[in-house]
Amino acid sequence: MNEKMSVELLLEEARLAMTMPPPEERLRLREAAGLTRDQVAKAVGVARGTILAWERGKSDPTPPGRLPYLRLLEGLAELHPAPVDPADNPIGALFNDHGPAPVPAAEPPAPAGPRPEAYSYRDTLRGPDGLAVQGEPGPCIRCGVETAYQSKDGRPLHAGALCTVTTVTAAPPPPAAPAPAVPAAPAGRVSPVPARVPTRPQRRSKSAERAEADLMGLIRGAVEQEAERAGGDEDATLDALVKRAIPDVMHLFNETRATARYEYTAYPALPDILHKPSKREPDQIWEARPAYNNPAYSLRAPERDVKVTALDVNAAYLSALKVWLPIGKLEHTTGSDGVGPKRSGVHLITPAAWTHPHLPDPLGDRDTPGALWITDATLRLLLRLSGPKWALTGAPTVHESWTSGATENFLDALRKLLVAARSEAIAAGDVLTLEYVKAMYSKFVSTMGESVHNREMVRPDWMHNIHAQAFALHCGRAYKAHQAGLEVVALKHTDELHVTGDWRQVFTEGRGVSELKIKTGDGKTSGEYLVGKVGG
Repeated sequence: MNEKMSVELLLEEARLAMTMPPPEERLRLREAAGLTRDQVAKAVGVARGTILAWERGKSDPTPPGRLPYLRLLEGLAELHPAPVDPADNPIGALFNDHGPAPVPAAEPPAPAGPRPEAYSYRDTLRGPDGLAVQGEPGPCIRCGVETAYQSKDGRPLHAGALCTVTTVTAAPPPPAAPAPAVPAAPAGRVSPVPARVPTRPQRRSKSAERAEADLMGLIRGAVEQEAERAGGDEDATLDALVKRAIPDVMHLFNETRATARYEYTAYPALPDILHKPSKREPDQIWEARPAYNNPAYSLRAPERDVKVTALDVNAAYLSALKVWLPIGKLEHTTGSDGVGPKRSGVHLITPAAWTHPHLPDPLGDRDTPGALWITDATLRLLLRLSGPKWALTGAPTVHESWTSGATENFLDALRKLLVAARSEAIAAGDVLTLEYVKAMYSKFVSTMGESVHNREMVRPDWMHNIHAQAFALHCGRAYKAHQAGLEVVALKHTDELHVTGDWRQVFTEGRGVSELKIKTGDGKTSGEYLVGKVGG
């Protein structure tokens, strides 16, 4: 028995010393077997994010998960040998000793001329490595701008169909000039500006650009697929897109995390304070939702001669994805030990008094005094308002915290991708894609906690912080308006700000993520209306 155990130990060490297959082969083997990352992670005994990192080459497998992962790959390689000659594919040859595999026959070339499908630009020609193939430059079949990338039928096509023009055309002629001017947009419509206009030169690798183009293509492709299934019925298409928004945005989230620096745990051990007591009871974390009405103004005043403009904030939760989130194991601390510029979580505090009835309370409409649990996003706002720049309140007293090391950029890649897709949809007047993107980011936030609609993640600490960040940003707009000389009449939800005065001198008007627009009718007060001074 001892001798047999010694042999097994030697074999174990030999397996550990083997060269692991490259990340591409790890991914291929899992997908060929139809396994999810969650299934592999549970079998190997690691986190799902670890499998993602191993498949993307961010990190190499290490003990104790390395050996069971290697065994799994060995078995999968026997079941799913590489579909090319091992002599030409050393990746598959690492686990494949069954001799040369037959090379699949090439697909017959597509007939020349325009394809009848409306969405043929989805088919980008790719090589064995999965990257877009370049050929003879020519005018793109979708936008007319010259490109060296091709569609599957050999015609010029921007990789991932990431064109500067979003309208599908049959075969437009090449542009007369290399940089045609963008015509002025008609009144009442958003100008077709690029999705991103960097304020300074940014260096991006070709692989990063390809990855973004592919993900943008997934968003476009989903809309086109559902439109085809619904036979052009927009209502049916939108219903289908909303239903698939959660799994689709989770897929985009996982893909944007592929080359990220920080790993995360989808199902961490959480303290009791982050669990709802029951389905009927509210969360124990106070997110500071504003519901503010300035007591100095009223719609019922005898003389209503003050004009108020109701402003609508665009994509509030999308902006709130830029927030400090805990990425490690939450640790309990007392006093202010858990508070720091690079830590995040939740805190039990006693706030200082708020003595400014003409401004919304940063803690929202709260009836119960005393200590309360808040998020790190709310605490950061309170600390800013208690600092020398604002000096609007005293610093809160922190009693205890559940926090970990944090980063502000954890969801930034997903945020930028959805911002780009939203901007493209607005420029094209594409209502379906715009609503689809909205459903993705709103449902991503609302279901990442304890939700039956999203089983891929249970992170109520993130959900509360994102919600609170949206409310904190909204309060910040009110304080900015007041500082510029405007009167804040009301502040509600995450997207409704009512002010007096010339608001365009303070905020930029438009439909962009950082812009505001006049609120449209909803059956109540909207657009511009009159109020009166109470007692004036």
